[in-house]
Amino acid sequence: MKSIEIQGSLRTETGKKSTKALRKNDSVPCVLYGLNTDENGNQVATHFSVTVEELRKLVYTPHIYVVDLNIDGKVVNAIMKDIQFHPVTDAILHVDFLQINEDKPIVMEVPVKLEGLAEGVKAGGKLNLQIRKLKVKAFYNVIPERLVVDVTSLGLGKTIKVGELHYEGLELLNAKDAVVCAVKLTRAARGAQASA
Repeated sequence: MKSIEIQGSLRTETGKKSTKALRKNDSVPCVLYGLNTDENGNQVATHFSVTVEELRKLVYTPHIYVVDLNIDGKVVNAIMKDIQFHPVTDAILHVDFLQINEDKPIVMEVPVKLEGLAEGVKAGGKLNLQIRKLKVKAFYNVIPERLVVDVTSLGLGKTIKVGELHYEGLELLNAKDAVVCAVKLTRAARGAQASA
């Protein structure tokens, strides 16, 4: 998995007023959840902000990254856990990051890439990708940049389901019977079948 560095600044104030001021200055409020704990052993979140420009390279990309999060000079490895967009303007409102612990598996969505020319496509069918990203649980250093699905032997009207896929060191968390991709019959293929 590629890594990307993002610069952030600690936030001393939280709440609606300071959040509004941040967004006005083209910054996004963010929270880092992770290894920091208080004296009772409860997880403590770190509140910080990142400029919209910095987040753009992480958010608007088909790739997944390990983020080297530099918050006022202190660098931690993290992944983007959750993101909220404005319902109308699509502006980034809030981002949650999760600090990576090398001894604990993480859950992450990984893009699916179809590979090969399906038998069903040769027969006039159309290949459809139904699930663009699969949710995986694994140690961060074994998570690939994409999950490759070989569709070469996929016939007309056939599907590949999550339960049929296996990747070394990864646990797929999507429903086993969820369809990842399918070769649909097209009108042309139906006509060819009828005349055969």
